[in-house]
Order: sequence, then structure tokens, then C-alpha cells
Amino acid sequence: MKSIVLYLQVHQPYRLRPYTVFETGEAHDYFTNPVYETDANNEFIFQKVADKSYRPMNALLLKLLNDHPEFKLSLSISGVFLEQAQQWAPDVIDSFRQLVATGRVELLSETYYHSLAFFYDRREFEQQVQLHRDKIREVFGVETKVFRNTELAYNDEVGQWAEANGFAGVLAEGWDPILEWRSPNYVYRPQNTTNTGLLLKNYQLSDDIAFRFSDQAWTEWPLKTDKYRTWVADALAGNNQLVNLFMDYETFGEHQWKDTGIFDFFEDFVASYDNDSEISFATTSEALAIHQPVGELPVAHTTTWADSERDLSAWTGNNLQQEALKYLYAMQNDVLRSGDAGLIADWRKLQTSDHVYYMSTKWLKDGDVHAYFSPYDSPYDAFLYFMNVIRDLRWRVMQHHHIGGLHG
Repeated sequence: MKSIVLYLQVHQPYRLRPYTVFETGEAHDYFTNPVYETDANNEFIFQKVADKSYRPMNALLLKLLNDHPEFKLSLSISGVFLEQAQQWAPDVIDSFRQLVATGRVELLSETYYHSLAFFYDRREFEQQVQLHRDKIREVFGVETKVFRNTELAYNDEVGQWAEANGFAGVLAEGWDPILEWRSPNYVYRPQNTTNTGLLLKNYQLSDDIAFRFSDQAWTEWPLKTDKYRTWVADALAGNNQLVNLFMDYETFGEHQWKDTGIFDFFEDFVASYDNDSEISFATTSEALAIHQPVGELPVAHTTTWADSERDLSAWTGNNLQQEALKYLYAMQNDVLRSGDAGLIADWRKLQTSDHVYYMSTKWLKDGDVHAYFSPYDSPYDAFLYFMNVIRDLRWRVMQHHHIGGLHG
């Protein structure tokens, strides 16, 4: 039996409000300000996306799970998403609980704050992974078995860390320069591991839905179920084991609006595999149990699922981003030593990768995508507000430690 592995990432950041240097030492409400009714108001954005995506998609997924016993999928839900949903949309949490209660929706492990901490401080990274596992256990009553790093950021060290920490598998981008002559439609092992599987996103088939579905300039538009099924079948030809369709949850209803037909397409696609004797849906851990790795896949340089380069440049590609991250992580010891839960939580919210993503100065299509997601007028505004908050965090740390400044 060959497998379709559907994985959706659920995440919303705490966006920074326009925070001025004159507020340093005076105001510490970086993420919430009702004066800003749209772009920088996190509750407004969360409710908007919940209405367009989370509520209707969860309802559709529950219907599909009830109507099609062979349908399964995997989700990764960031800790900061869960915090916001618990505060502003508890019904969304309840609907995710209903999905998990079917036993056919697997939850994956990740960093609580959707951070790039793996590449900056391993202790902080491991703390966030543990915080996330604890949160998933608290909210859903389940244990996580498979790991996905923020933005599918992966290299050999991530795979080796996943095995050392008992994960059955880890997810990554099936990027051509890494694969070379190989296909993404097999299970691999991370370099120098023995027990952990590596699942690679089929980015062409995934992006046909996530990015191209509503693009009327696309030569394959409109995308119909029969056509897409043919492409999936082609990807599973021969000895190929599985097709990994990895994308943002918000693809459904937010990035691809309801009037594009995305919900109807997805429902038809799932239903079309009823009673299929050769292809079935599988969760990530099931796919790893069903299919044996065909060999090791070395990934010396970090890959991600973002931008045309598929590397970390979406978050670290310019001086603004590099400076912001440098000053952020330079504060770590002093922040943690303060023992101030609110200060530590604010500092960790700044680690959410979206903040530096908004600072990207890329052009062309990559730049358009960054601008689409950003709540700010420019990447320079994103940097300015971030650094102003860093200044205030330093002030708060000094109040705890009675020191005249911080290293950095």
C-alpha cells in the first residue's frame, strides 16, 4: 500500500504593535493595543483567520474523518497559536480536540514559540520543545512522536538530535539540490542515525495547492481533482513509497480564499480515495512504520521550505535580521536569570521567526510573499519596532539585576 501523508502547520505569531522609542521604560504591552484595529492587532487577525480558515476547515476535516474511515492527517500546532486560541477563540481549540479525538489526526512536536533557537542556543531550543510537548499533553492529552523544526529548517544535526531525543521521525523539505538524483517520495534516514526516519516534502505537488491553486496565470489552472490525482499517481509510480503533501493550514480559506473552490477541491480529493486498494492516507508516524528507509540522506547545509533558495535567508539574509537576532539571543542569560515569568515569555515571543521574516528585503516573488504576510509598511519599520522592544526588555532586565547595561 502506498501512502499520501498530509501534514498541515497551524501557527499565528504575536505580532508587535508599532512600539516607539519614547515608550521604552514606560510601556511593556508590545503585542496588544486596541488602538490598532487591523494590521497590528493580534486578536483581530486571529479572529479573521479563524472565520476564514480554522473554523470552516476544522468542520470540513471532521466531516471527512467521519465520512471516510481511511482518511488521516498530521498537524503541528505552535504553542503561541494555542495561547491565542485559548484566550480569544476557545471554540477553535474545541474543534481541534474533536479532530484529535478521532484517533486519526496526529499532532507533531515543534518549538513552542516557533523559533529558530536550534541554530542559536541548543538549551533554549530544547526547553521550547519540552514546553510544546507539555502544552500538547495538557490541551489534547496525547504524546508527540515525530518532530518538525520551525519552517522545516533541517540539517544533519537536526536529524541526529531527533534520534537522540527519541523521535520516530523528522520532517524536511525535499529540495532538489539536496536530493540530487533521489526522489522525495521515499522514507530516508538522517545522516549517521539508525532509528529515526526522514520524511521529505514533495514541494511541487504541495505548492500546486498552497501557492498555485488560485493563480489564473498558471498553465494548469483551474486545478481539478482528476488532474491532481493523476499527478499523485505519477509521483507514486514504480517503487516510490509515498507522497508527502506539507503546507500551511491557512492555505485553506486564508491564503486560498473560499471562493477559489479550495474547500470543494480538497473534499473531492479526499473522497476520491475511498476504497482505493493501492493508495491510502497515513499519518507521519504510520508512514514511518509502514515504509522502510531506502538509505541515508546527508544534508550538510540547512534547508527550509521558504523562498526560492530554501535556506535560512528568509530570516537571516540581511543585516537587519542578523542584528535583531544577535541582540535578542545576547540577552538570554540575563532574561532567564531574572526569574520574571512575564519578561521571559515576552523575550521568547520575540524569538518567533515571523518577526525577522517581516524584516526581509528580498525582491521579486519572494519579496512579494514576505510583504503579503507582514503587518508593517516596510521591513525597516519591522526592525525599528523590534529593536525598540529589545531596548525596553533591557530596561526591564536592569530593573531586576540593578546593572548599568547588558553585554551584546
